Amino acid sequence: MTHPTRSWHPKKLLNTKWTAVVPQQREKHFLVVKVELDPLDAQKVEQVTLEAVLSKRHFILHWSELENQTQWRAGWL
Repeated sequence: MTHPTRSWHPKKLLNTKWTAVVPQQREKHFLVVKVELDPLDAQKVEQVTLEAVLSKRHFILHWSELENQTQWRAGWL
């Protein structure tokens, strides 16, 4: 089953909270600290930078990975 593509508005995605379903290195809670936009379309999100609340470590991933319910949940649970 194919899910429709969702386009996040950059102002809504920045500073959102996410919980890793399977924490690694005790990192469970994350904040979106940076949103990178498509250079051809300023309303289209390309990738996001997440910051682990515990360690302050940053990593980049494609925004659509946050929709994977087996890895991420919106909010802090």
